[in-house]
Amino acid sequence: MTAATRSDPTPVRPAGGLLRHRDFRLLWAGQAISSVGSNVTTVALPLVAVAVLDAGTFQVAVLTAAAWLPWLLIGLPAGAWMDRLPRRSVMVVCDLFCALAFLSVPLAAVLGRLTVAHLLVVALSAGAARVFFETADQVYLPVLLRPEQLPEGNAKLQATQTVSYVVGPGLAGLIAQLTGAVVALVLDALTFLLSAVLLLRIRTVEPRARRADRSRSLRRDIGEGLRFVIRDPYLRVLAVFGAASNIGLIGYQAVLVVFLVRELRLEPGLVGALVAVMSAGGIVGALLATTLGRRYGTARALLIGAVFTGPPALLIPLAAPGIGLAWPALGGLLIGLGVAIGNVVKGAFRQTYTPHHLLGRVTVSMHLLNYGTIPLAAVLAGAIGARYGVGTAIFAMTAWLALTPLILLIGPIRRRRDLPAAPAAS
Repeated sequence: MTAATRSDPTPVRPAGGLLRHRDFRLLWAGQAISSVGSNVTTVALPLVAVAVLDAGTFQVAVLTAAAWLPWLLIGLPAGAWMDRLPRRSVMVVCDLFCALAFLSVPLAAVLGRLTVAHLLVVALSAGAARVFFETADQVYLPVLLRPEQLPEGNAKLQATQTVSYVVGPGLAGLIAQLTGAVVALVLDALTFLLSAVLLLRIRTVEPRARRADRSRSLRRDIGEGLRFVIRDPYLRVLAVFGAASNIGLIGYQAVLVVFLVRELRLEPGLVGALVAVMSAGGIVGALLATTLGRRYGTARALLIGAVFTGPPALLIPLAAPGIGLAWPALGGLLIGLGVAIGNVVKGAFRQTYTPHHLLGRVTVSMHLLNYGTIPLAAVLAGAIGARYGVGTAIFAMTAWLALTPLILLIGPIRRRRDLPAAPAAS
């Protein structure tokens, strides 16, 4: 693999860490801004469906499913394409596409033509763009940074993404309270536009794909990435764990807004504030992840994160008006802490462990399983909520999530202090 050409005069390992790395700062800022907008959408879109269009529990859950369905439909070919295409260009196009998609919602509302079907198309379109953006992003970061810088880079990106989980829902609830949920989607569109501008200012030149790589069969490329994940004992277990935990995690989140609005009778502003508080633990987790990995070992840090991700989920169904809101707040805080630790450790591990020419395909192969279960989980939670009540759906999903850390005890991770730096020789 040809080394990346850096026209940026910033030193490879500047004094003061990555805060002095110009191109990383631009990538970091762009992702932080667009993440805030995306997390405005996670609350604003369901609020539009519930408050403006009077959508039912199942319809709201299907909105979540639509946002993640593209991972099942186009995830594998997207991974192969990302090992052939210029990643920054793909990310910019995805930002612009998302901006147009979200601007269409307030436009349709003004014209009196907004429907649940329109929201589904927007969620599906933005989800498709997210497949390409996230895959390109995972492959692009090692182009900007050296391997030893990746843990710090992933920790910073995860920290700001987690901050967006706090700021985004809070903004969505506040804007929905003051001006209506539809207006919140305008903010989302603007954040994608600003992200595209910042990405265009990055100077690092990516290595071009070799002509021989471009002539390869797409099916062969996809199969190579899948086989690498299936045969590797570490990536295989992490993919299964991610898929299982996302069933519970996204399952309860898919019906959470309906639960808070219709069962607990909370105002939109309080809904946004509670979701923001539930996400705040991820900030601490992202900041602690690298330190935990150095002190206790990356494999053990992964297990610590899983413990916080699972059992605390059982606190969320205890939610009740008034002081009873402390239970979901505490449960969400601990879950966010564990998820952030795991994401930082897993992201740095995959980027350094996987041969770079396979990274796009390996990333998407894992995401196919991790994210591919999400639309199924959302539909399942919606169906349970529609048939047995949204409270029952919340309990079923969180009970499943509480059991998922047991998966990491299968395979070699439980026996190691640190995850390996490279695959073992065949």
